[in-house]
Amino acid sequence: MKRTPFYTQHQHMGAKIVPFGGYEMPVQYTSIIAEHKKVRSSVGVFDVSHMGEFLVKGTNALAFLQKITVNDVAKLVPGRAQYSAMCYDDGGIVDDLLVYKLGENHFMVVVNASNIDKDFQWMNNHLLPDVELRNESDATALLAIQGPKAERTLQKLTPVNLASIEYYHFAKGTCAGVEMIISRTGYTGEPGFEIYFSSEHAEKIWTAVFDAGKEFEIAPIGLGARDTLRLEMGYCLYGNDIDQTTNTLEAGLGWITKLSKGEFISKPVLEKVKAEGVKRKLVGMALPGKTVARHGYAVQANGNKVGAVTSGTFSPSLEQGIAMGYVAAEHAVTGNTVAIDIRGSLTEAKIVAFPFLHK
Repeated sequence: MKRTPFYTQHQHMGAKIVPFGGYEMPVQYTSIIAEHKKVRSSVGVFDVSHMGEFLVKGTNALAFLQKITVNDVAKLVPGRAQYSAMCYDDGGIVDDLLVYKLGENHFMVVVNASNIDKDFQWMNNHLLPDVELRNESDATALLAIQGPKAERTLQKLTPVNLASIEYYHFAKGTCAGVEMIISRTGYTGEPGFEIYFSSEHAEKIWTAVFDAGKEFEIAPIGLGARDTLRLEMGYCLYGNDIDQTTNTLEAGLGWITKLSKGEFISKPVLEKVKAEGVKRKLVGMALPGKTVARHGYAVQANGNKVGAVTSGTFSPSLEQGIAMGYVAAEHAVTGNTVAIDIRGSLTEAKIVAFPFLHK
C-alpha cells in the first residue's frame, strides 16, 4: 500500500486512514457532513496526490491522444485542460481523465489512482512512433483547494492572477515560491483550484496553504466528503458509475465524445450505439428523507428490475438521499418514479436531472 507525500500531515490532523486505489488515504478528519459543508461554505483542502500523471511529448503526441481519447484534443491550446475518457475497442471505458496542453507537442494526462498501472500499460500498447510517454505519478504532489474562499486563500501565495484563469484553464507559475501548475478544476462543483508540484515540496506547500486559509477556518477534507460533494453534482466515479462494462453515451458523457473528430479507438462501436440509441441511461434518483441507496441495489419499475444503483449517499446540502444508477432507457425519463430495493424493502425514488444541487 502506497502513501502520498502528505501522509504525516494527515496523521497529525487526526485523519481516519483507509485503503483507496492502492494508497492509504484519509476518509475523514472530523465528520463527512462537517467537511462537506466546509467546502460548500468556505474552503477545504483535499490531498489527491494518489491520482496519476503521465507526460506525453513528441511530434506525434497530438495524433496519439486523438487516437486513444474520445474528446477532440486538437481543440486545446497551451493553458487549457479537457475532460475526456479512453475506451476499449468494444466501447467500454478504460478510464476517465484530464488532458492538459502544456505546450506544443507536450501534454499531461491525469488518470484515476486505481487505474495508473492499467492505463499506462494500455497507452503504451497503443503508442505511436516519436511519442514519449512518462509516468510522473510518484514524483507529483496534487492538492485540490476548493470552495467559495479558495481563490482568496491561494491568491495570498502566488503572483499569478487567479481571477484571470477560466474554468478548465491553467497557468504555470510559483506558489509559496514553488514552481507548479495552477489549474481551475475540481470535483466538487465549487470554485477552486488543483495545484500540481514536485512532491519534495509537499510539507512546505501544505503548511503555506493552511496558513493562508486560517482566516477562513480552512480545513482538510477526506474522501468521504469528496464523494458526497461529487455526487451532489452528478459527477461520475470510475469503478462505480463508469467502468469497462459501460460506454460514454449511456453514461451521459456524449458531450465529451466527439464522433466527428476523425478516427479513434471505439469510434465504430460508439457510432453504432448512437445510431441505434442507448439501451440504458445513467440517471439521478432522489429518495425520501435520509434513505440511502448503495452501489448494486436493484431498481424496479412495475415489479420488474430495470436497473441498478451505482452510487448513493445522504446529501448534506439537500438533506435527503440521492443516488445515481443505470436504468433501462424507456424508464429513464426525468419525473418518472421507480422503486429501489433497499435490503428487501422497496423505496420510491424520483428520476431527476443532474446536477442534484443547483449552484
